[in-house]
Amino acid sequence: MIQAIGLTSNPRKELPPAVDDVSFEARPGCVTALLGAPGAGKTTTLRLMLELQRGRGITYFRGRPLHRIAHPSREVGVLLSEVPGHPARTIRGQLGMVCAAVGVPIRRVDEVIEVVGLVSLCDERLGTLSRGMDRRLGLACALLSDPHALVLDDPAGGLSVTEGRWLHGILRAHAAHGGTVLFSTDDPKEAARTADRVITLEGGRLVADQEAADFARTRLRPRVAVRSPHAARLGDLLAKEARAAQRSVEVVREDGNRLSVYGSTCADIGETAFRHGILVHQLADETGDMGPHATLPAEGLASATVVTSALLTSTSATSTSTDDADAPMDDASMEDVSTEDASTEDAPTTDEPVTAVAATGAHTPDEPGPTAESRTRAAASPGARDLPQLPPPIAVRQALSPLRPLRYELRRATGVGTGYLTAITVLVSSALLSVLLARIGHTPQPRLLAAWPRDCPLPPAALGAGLLGALAFGEEFRHPALAADRGTVPRRLGLLAAKLLVASVTALALAVLTVGCDLEMLYLVYGRDLAGVPADWLSLSASWIGLTVGCAWAGVLAAGIFRSTTAGLAAVLAVPVVVVPLVQKTLAGPSVRKAAGFSERLRELLLMQWPFGGARYIAAGARLVAQPVGGALMLSLTALLCAYLLTTLRSRVR
Repeated sequence: MIQAIGLTSNPRKELPPAVDDVSFEARPGCVTALLGAPGAGKTTTLRLMLELQRGRGITYFRGRPLHRIAHPSREVGVLLSEVPGHPARTIRGQLGMVCAAVGVPIRRVDEVIEVVGLVSLCDERLGTLSRGMDRRLGLACALLSDPHALVLDDPAGGLSVTEGRWLHGILRAHAAHGGTVLFSTDDPKEAARTADRVITLEGGRLVADQEAADFARTRLRPRVAVRSPHAARLGDLLAKEARAAQRSVEVVREDGNRLSVYGSTCADIGETAFRHGILVHQLADETGDMGPHATLPAEGLASATVVTSALLTSTSATSTSTDDADAPMDDASMEDVSTEDASTEDAPTTDEPVTAVAATGAHTPDEPGPTAESRTRAAASPGARDLPQLPPPIAVRQALSPLRPLRYELRRATGVGTGYLTAITVLVSSALLSVLLARIGHTPQPRLLAAWPRDCPLPPAALGAGLLGALAFGEEFRHPALAADRGTVPRRLGLLAAKLLVASVTALALAVLTVGCDLEMLYLVYGRDLAGVPADWLSLSASWIGLTVGCAWAGVLAAGIFRSTTAGLAAVLAVPVVVVPLVQKTLAGPSVRKAAGFSERLRELLLMQWPFGGARYIAAGARLVAQPVGGALMLSLTALLCAYLLTTLRSRVR
């Protein structure tokens, strides 16, 4: 069960809150519709329930607020907008990422794909999906962790009739298995047709909470749609017969040759047309809206005119008619009549006749309007009297880190072709650049193998590793699969460690492949003279690997801090362009002390000898850091890591 109590959004400047003191229940085994016109506060209500927006109130999901649930995705399946996946990722790849994020086995993907009918499209890319297929994918993501409750914002919006019928069938099946379904819509007929209970919002307030049958009776009314080339004549005849029979019938002429007849049936209208020899092209039963914002269709609103209103039944045998009965009422008059009828529901009855006007938007005493319904519900609700004067504040719930961060990151990195394309570009450009440098000459052998000209700040391999590292977080913020409803991703250490590990392995592979390709190209073009291995290859390899891995880490950390791939790549380029000159200028000054005997003092730190010659490797690492490029890279990584940790702690404190 979902229990929303006192949901109120924070007002902006001098505007009233979008949602004001909304309380309702969505029961298990039932489909509940949240109905309201655009701007009524439906989406804001759902976001307050899911703790995605600041405000006041509390929502219980089976007795617990969402921030008290260890794994919210296994309790509530959410579909608030389109699936924000990478356009080049396949449906199966997207669902595999979500599986790793919510901690369910990968076999669940095939089960959900079969349920939502995407078996034949599982290898299609997200950028090619239609609106209906995207909704199916969003529903698959919501069902992936087998949640008890489903919360969906306008799930059938923009879908065809067939797609909408299928989607509501899935929701009905979920409710039939004991689940709770809550969806929003602005179509009253859809709500009455597909839901068990309808909750109506108007202007951010709850105006009705009804069973679907009561909603259809009090907020909707049947009408007959008629199309005829002699619509005006037929309308006059229907009004004349209704007046003669003292029946309440309203005939509304819409655009062209269409009539909407309220208070009559297809049989009666057909018989009238047959008796007078009037040709009829269409005669069908429809359901018209009688809600707070009921209007005619946009295409027929300008030319719609009320042909006549016939009326005049009373509770006694005596009928009373007035001169104003046949005149159409304006919106203010209809609102006054509705309010007056609602306020006199409980008044004692008298023997005086009662005249009812059948007009669009008017409510009769046995069909209370939204104002009376909301007052009755508010007075009868046991939770309304127990609400505190000031509901508890709603803090924005932080997105959780994926339960399988390493598996998630591997599927994210290998699910699109960006990484492969970047690696191929780096290898080709590095091989061509090494051949060009060898032809020009005056380039040392280590720089030749790395394809690193003296005038370039970084070699292609280091730039490629930094770009791949920046994409690790940049794509998360651009296509937030982890937190689709927030537009951001969690800054958690588990996710950071997984991204750094994958970026390190990628940079290491790129560094080795680059040197191997350059060496092979130099051998093929110039022979063995330039294809030799330097004598100090071990230290050079350590420096080379450290450079590429460090650039990858800088890209990951900077993109995670500034939430942008461009910022991550800019931070990688800032190391040789800005930080290295500063370090060189600092080290170029006079030095009074030197670090002579550093390796001997390292051995004295422990009572025993370093195993496997560890002191030698530490001394070599210290020499790398002492170089300007190594020192600048280490300094940059330390600053970025501290900034990332600071932002993480700051978000947790807030």
